[in-house]
Amino acid sequence: MTGFMAEGLAEQARALADGDVSSRMLVERALERIERTRATLNAFRRVRAEAARVEADAADRRLAAGERLPLLGVPVAVKDDMDVAGEPTAFGCPGRFPLKRADSEAVRRLRAAGAVIVGKTNTPELGQWPVTEGPAFGVTRNPWHLEHTPGGSSGGSAAAVAAGLVPAALGSDGAGSIRIPAAWTHLVGIKPQRGRISTWPDAEAFRGITCDGPLARTVADAALLLHAASGSHAGDLHRPPSVDLLAAVGREPRRLRIALSLRPAFAAVRQRLDPAVRAATVGIAERLAALGHEVVEEEPRYGLIGLSFVPRSMAGIRDWVGRVPDPSLLDARTRVNARGGLLLGGGVLRAARAAEGPLRRRAGELFGRFDVVLTPTTAVPPPRTGELAELSSHRTDATMIAACPYAWPWNVLGWPGVNVPAGFTPGGLPMGAQLLGPANSEPLLISLAAQLEADQRWYERRPGAAERSGPLSAGCRSTGPTA
Repeated sequence: MTGFMAEGLAEQARALADGDVSSRMLVERALERIERTRATLNAFRRVRAEAARVEADAADRRLAAGERLPLLGVPVAVKDDMDVAGEPTAFGCPGRFPLKRADSEAVRRLRAAGAVIVGKTNTPELGQWPVTEGPAFGVTRNPWHLEHTPGGSSGGSAAAVAAGLVPAALGSDGAGSIRIPAAWTHLVGIKPQRGRISTWPDAEAFRGITCDGPLARTVADAALLLHAASGSHAGDLHRPPSVDLLAAVGREPRRLRIALSLRPAFAAVRQRLDPAVRAATVGIAERLAALGHEVVEEEPRYGLIGLSFVPRSMAGIRDWVGRVPDPSLLDARTRVNARGGLLLGGGVLRAARAAEGPLRRRAGELFGRFDVVLTPTTAVPPPRTGELAELSSHRTDATMIAACPYAWPWNVLGWPGVNVPAGFTPGGLPMGAQLLGPANSEPLLISLAAQLEADQRWYERRPGAAERSGPLSAGCRSTGPTA
């Protein structure tokens, strides 16, 4: 067992089932890597070291007795907006939060699949920004380049997976918060159909714009974690029909018509697509064409979709501020957004929800002629850490909208999207592109992403920080800096 080198989620699950490694060994390795990178990456808010060891030992006894579950004994992490029994859920905020008495439904399902939750990952205050920084926990850094952000708001989960601290992790996506950090850390990130993963004990999250989903190095691992966490609770407002996520990984997609879209939805902010990101997205389009798909430049008809997004986002922030033990400790920008949630409540909020159906019909017209939409995931490569820290609320909003204008419309629509790695800037910074589909199209997007992954083999590239966290397989080395 001492020479075992498995890094992926499915690979670790198979090795555990075959008796090639113990859960205790994998959990100890994860805990050691987390501790070793605490001062550099700072990916975790809470580490469940002793509890994880106890759970790993229990998993080993179950494995020895012949029990088999999809993730039995595999260490994973979840974002700190999900409840884990015995831990606080601070969602990036300062203050003394109470310990939760029960797991959220998504965490309960991971445990039912046998996973060991080693900790809760960092997220900016109430998930508001595409960087993972805050006075409550410090700065989370990108394992590819430590002076840059891994993105947000699921930046802790992304950093943890990209650096090999855990094989996969759950994040949440309210405006691209899975897909953005996946793009900026060279990962696969899936925002599933709204309701695919229950957000219980909330019947819906952020008035329906936020979904939970996986981050992993491969499509198969992301699909496996999504499969394990998927399912509804009786109290959920959104209960989509079941789909076969695992079979899609090995299924070759038919010849698809793919719309290449480089123009974001309208926003009252000047937006500019970085030439490197544009070239990377066009490069993905060219590879898809080489794989036999028809790729045509075409733009979705988004309309004024932002008028549905903003009131729901602000109302969600206001909802969460009501749970914070001491709101006076919150970032001034959070308090501004919470006041916006009050001003945009009532009739404005109801109108925003009512607009979703017409917006779906308007944007969905494209899927009468195309199967998938391909866009950049972000407009720029990962910024340096600290760039948003001292900005006013208005300048923060303008800066992040300009940097990340492509992901959030799909949160309003509630439909699935998958970030795929799209290469690197000349300086070694990761970039991503997103595959977007209509309602319940996760299997199609997963099969297409898996086909592209087989062609691109992006999982062979690893960041330098991961090398210092433990041994890696030969050939998996980053061209970026290791400092």
